[in-house]
Amino acid sequence: MSNPTQGKSIPQTAVRSYEQADHDEVARLYNDGLLAGQIAPNDSGADMDYIREAYFDNERHHFWVAVQDGHCVGMIGVASDEEHTAEIRRLRVKKGLQGTGIAAQLLETAIAHCKHHSYLKIRLDTRFEKDEAVDMFDKIGFQHTRTRPTPGKETLEFYLDLYRKDEEEDAG
Repeated sequence: MSNPTQGKSIPQTAVRSYEQADHDEVARLYNDGLLAGQIAPNDSGADMDYIREAYFDNERHHFWVAVQDGHCVGMIGVASDEEHTAEIRRLRVKKGLQGTGIAAQLLETAIAHCKHHSYLKIRLDTRFEKDEAVDMFDKIGFQHTRTRPTPGKETLEFYLDLYRKDEEEDAG
């Protein structure tokens, strides 16, 4: 399958913190993910209605958007219920711009945030089984740890050990 943006000039993408004015475009990205079957049936999506409360309640949590020409074309959040493990949530890129490096840019931003806030591990899961997404997670250093059945699709779980990655960088 070829990339529809291949050979086209892609506008510069900036990643910045979410602002309330982004809400409608972020909601559209979230709903597009629902239509693509990326959301588990038991996911209420309540965090998408209350992004400020869900992702800005603690300095270790955060939510970013990728912006091109003033429009949100991607998003990602970091939250945690555990002291040492962060969870990547709501990674989405606008259809037609997937495979252009925006998701990797969002992930790198989230990983840098997690390192800055001394998390030891990052967890993410996806119901999206595109080889490109799995290859990107692998390239960044995430390891597929398990696949669990969920209604309608399987959920793939990934972990990134930040302490191990830092040790490898120090040794190299």
